Amino acid sequence: MTRPDSRQAGTESFDYIIVGGGSAGCLLANRLSRDPSMRVLLLEAGGKDNYPWIHIPVGYLYCIGNPRTDWLFHTEPEAGLNGRSLRYPRGKTLGGCSSINGMIYMRGQARDYDGWAALTGDDAWEWQNCLPDFKAHEDHYRLDDGNDPETGGNGRFSDMHGHGGEWRVEKQRLRWDILQAFADAAVEAGIPRSDDFNSGDNEGVGYFEVNQRSGWRWNTSKAFLRPALSRPNLSVWTHAQVERLTFETDGSGRKRCVGAVLRRQGQAVQVRSNREVILSAGAIGSPHILQLSGVGPGSLLKSHGVEVVHDLPGVGENLQDHLQIRAVFRISHARTLNMLANSLSGKIGIALEYALRRSGPMSMSPSQLGAFSRSDETQSHANLEFHVQPLSLDAFGEPLHRIPAITASVCNLNPTSVGTVRMRSARAQDAPAIAPNYLSTDEDRRIAAESLRQVRKIASQPALAKYQPVEWKPGPEFQSDEELARLAGDIASTIFHPVGTTKMGRDDDPMAVVDSRLRVRGIAGLRIVDAGIMPRITSGNTNAPTLMIAEKAAGWILRERNGFQPGT
Repeated sequence: MTRPDSRQAGTESFDYIIVGGGSAGCLLANRLSRDPSMRVLLLEAGGKDNYPWIHIPVGYLYCIGNPRTDWLFHTEPEAGLNGRSLRYPRGKTLGGCSSINGMIYMRGQARDYDGWAALTGDDAWEWQNCLPDFKAHEDHYRLDDGNDPETGGNGRFSDMHGHGGEWRVEKQRLRWDILQAFADAAVEAGIPRSDDFNSGDNEGVGYFEVNQRSGWRWNTSKAFLRPALSRPNLSVWTHAQVERLTFETDGSGRKRCVGAVLRRQGQAVQVRSNREVILSAGAIGSPHILQLSGVGPGSLLKSHGVEVVHDLPGVGENLQDHLQIRAVFRISHARTLNMLANSLSGKIGIALEYALRRSGPMSMSPSQLGAFSRSDETQSHANLEFHVQPLSLDAFGEPLHRIPAITASVCNLNPTSVGTVRMRSARAQDAPAIAPNYLSTDEDRRIAAESLRQVRKIASQPALAKYQPVEWKPGPEFQSDEELARLAGDIASTIFHPVGTTKMGRDDDPMAVVDSRLRVRGIAGLRIVDAGIMPRITSGNTNAPTLMIAEKAAGWILRERNGFQPGT
């Protein structure tokens, strides 16, 4: 039986080396190691996912900003945020971001994937061809009894969702009157109700479904990696940070990735791949590793004294993220987490409810109620996402406010602002410079202003009147587009969805890093499988799409292996 850290690296060779034990990496390790003839190595720079707060849903509060589970990145000062720098959490543990994220299961919109297919010229990315990859690992609670909840047999829901896979999807185990009132107010403001955000059109208001099992966080390490650990052909090394990839040149001058140099428990180790190296270190980690290895914009690499292996200008470009604007309303006559968690009796009650029932605030994802709407009547689709919470704080990881309040965070689902991830030095230990370039376009600033107006419209509806909501942040005195865009810069924060920094694209796209099958352009034996390959960000939370990408890539890799010839 192979367990994490059970083998020493030495100079071992493997068929597949997966760099990054996060969401994509854990799924890939499971799928690729199914063939006992293939030796698979999974490398994770962080540790095992044995920290208790990883598994208690509210534990994200103790994992974000914790060096045990978070890379502790920060953005560069952002002009669109009025010079502020944001904390930029990324998971540093087995399970990666699925061990510290908001647990929301959200695929996005069908149009996202149809757009990827058009950009890449590959219909494998169309929604209808991605749906089987979503369903392949899904285990949806509504199908637990074997029947479609809509028809009692086979029907629309079972056409859209899977059951029996590794990735558990459940409803949340809590109820807040103030959230139900907000949902009713959203309907009064013209947003329809939705009982399924994952059918290809997520417009509407309803409760998020979450990746939990019986009140515990369900991360990708538990779902995909642990069932595979008994396979003798799978090795998992934690505390193994890749410093650079290694390459060889064949007789025709073609470069091939043949392994990696890493630091493990203070020792330099080199490993070799007989088939492929797969980067799954995420939209921040993967471009950084490529740049450290000499693959990226030539001028950037030379400026840091890195030998250029392959000049690939798109590496680290095209960073896209969802910026959430956190509107806070002080309320009356309703229970909120602020008041419960700031009293001793409230804390005891919260702990007892979770201990006895696995429910209540300790089972909460960061956001419970969701809504997808259009910022104005000219939009052909929902372009705003609301995350509504019965609490308020300045940012996740900060203390709850000591006033009764709720937060209605709203983000532009399709931002036009793009940024960069660039190495600061040739040292792997030095964090890259992350510059999302938020609110840098007129369109993004306009939609930011409109989104705040929509929050105010919902808050003014009769369904919320008895709770007497009063806008606390940003403040009702700000009304013009210019004022609201500036205030958005003061109060907005990342919603932790970085994508796009190693995007896929057509052969004639000079900024495409990978082809439509996720193979790095110009280098054999190297593939990228993580959120970085998205050419455009999805219209929703990004963890479920990342797993779909990994599922699809695993299928391609397994089908290609029979025709593999070293050096081709």
